[in-house]
Amino acid sequence: MKQTTLLLATFLFVTGSLQAAKPNFVIIFADDQGYGDLSCFGSKTIDTPNVDRIAKEGRKFTSFMVASPVCTPSRAALLTGCYPKRVGMHQHVLFPSSTKGLNPKEHTIADHLKSQGYATACFGKWHLGHDKQVLPTSNGFDTYFGIPYSNDMNHPDNKGKPKGGWAGMDILWNDPESTLTKWKTPLFEDEKIVELPVDQRTV
Repeated sequence: MKQTTLLLATFLFVTGSLQAAKPNFVIIFADDQGYGDLSCFGSKTIDTPNVDRIAKEGRKFTSFMVASPVCTPSRAALLTGCYPKRVGMHQHVLFPSSTKGLNPKEHTIADHLKSQGYATACFGKWHLGHDKQVLPTSNGFDTYFGIPYSNDMNHPDNKGKPKGGWAGMDILWNDPESTLTKWKTPLFEDEKIVELPVDQRTV
């Protein structure tokens, strides 16, 4: 599991029983990847042999749409089965300065699977809140190993946001002290930060 790529979220569901009727399965959720970006769906410009093998040996969906083109809302929809607006995760992506996250009172796919005897794990980017009460371990996952938001929030060498920045965020991005102390992307193991900033080359 140490080789899990943190550019995507991987949800692992393993049944606690030995019954063949309950298969183990993994959901891989990647950001900014379209239908035509995979060679198993006909891409001639990008070769994706590992994903192609997963599609061949597993289940390949040909009519599956995400609820939003950006991280937070699309993840909330996948995990809850609800429109992002229904669970309050529709307006934009969450930032390190965000004070909210996916409400633990929402029932996620992990919650439902745990009730059926599955062990659940989330590896990779969560992007549904970084406070303890909204991390994956508060939303049905037994185990979490990953980052709470995007890699660019903030790269260790980032000295500030490009001119113009995001409205209302400029003071955080351009304050060197804030950048040094608050905007480093952490690596979590369950609810504990185990590396700050994360060096994803060694994960």
